[in-house]
Amino acid sequence: MKAQEIKFNNKDKNYSILIGTNILSLLPKRIKLICPNTKKIALVFDKKLPTMYKSIISRSLKNYNLLILNFLPNEKTKSQKSVNFFLNKLLSKNFNRSDLVISIGGGITGDLVGFVSSIYKRGINFISVPTTLLAQVDASIGGKTGINSFYGKNLIGSFSQPKLVISDTLFLKSLKRKEMVCGFAEILKHALIKDKNFFDWLRINTRHIFSQNSKKLILAIKKSCLIKLFFVSKDINEKNLRMILNFGHTFAHAIEVKNNYSKNITHGEAVLAGIILATKLSVMKKVCAKSTLEKIKEMYKSNDLNYTFRKYNKTKEINKLIPYLKNDKKNNDEKINFILLRKIGKTTVPNKYKISLKELKLKVKNFNQY
Repeated sequence: MKAQEIKFNNKDKNYSILIGTNILSLLPKRIKLICPNTKKIALVFDKKLPTMYKSIISRSLKNYNLLILNFLPNEKTKSQKSVNFFLNKLLSKNFNRSDLVISIGGGITGDLVGFVSSIYKRGINFISVPTTLLAQVDASIGGKTGINSFYGKNLIGSFSQPKLVISDTLFLKSLKRKEMVCGFAEILKHALIKDKNFFDWLRINTRHIFSQNSKKLILAIKKSCLIKLFFVSKDINEKNLRMILNFGHTFAHAIEVKNNYSKNITHGEAVLAGIILATKLSVMKKVCAKSTLEKIKEMYKSNDLNYTFRKYNKTKEINKLIPYLKNDKKNNDEKINFILLRKIGKTTVPNKYKISLKELKLKVKNFNQY
């Protein structure tokens, strides 16, 4: 199948996102084109990736001096310790800025390896090969890289665009439904913040995404990438408009930190819970109609996703999240900076709704009514 190509153009940062099935063969040709002086390539593989893919990629790049590294990704290894490990590996092999680092894995792998690449000798060439649905529709797009700290998620990082992104849907064949749900959360979020028609399409076609119908899957990935790039191109360094992409994430990140990044709840599941909580808050602030919340909840129900927010129907459980909301990156004072939903396809602008902890505690008392 011919690859779908999206081109990102912004000042001096230009790169392509290739989306399709069985398109890994394009990697060597693209490297020659965009990194003609590269002699050494560091391949950082997600340890969970099937060996078949590792062999295919390594063989296709046999004409280069390869450094093959493995990484076991989780929110706890997305750390300064891991960054130091990879920096030392690159330094020990004397990689130059004209050489190349390629991340082959999910969002955590891409975030960490992208961050390493952005600070190694002030920037080495970086290519992302995302292997999960979450990474293909979100994490690999937009140039946000970073790691976690004791104080919260993604609080240490940089903005650094890759040279290329290759999203091959063949990788998704090995994913469990839980991991597909993780990526779907971002697809749904993109529809909610920008495109009602896409949301209506998802109401009909979400089941095809979970069953991995290639054409529907590629369309959903491409549409998600285009929506994310719309916001990124207008606000590369997340000073204002790009914050809209964090809809649902204020609560989601609090859920993840509160649960100590437990494997029991994925990032996407936390985002799905966060979307419901943020929409409930939108209704309570009279920004959004209750019927909009009901449409979203119906989407969850019809795709067996209600489990993601069931726990947070209880006031006690929401109250436990409040202390963890303060470290959200959007905050620039003591109030919590929420992105709220006006209607399907449109949110409030950043910094419009800043809510104090006191007000939030009063609001959540009534969340279980919605």
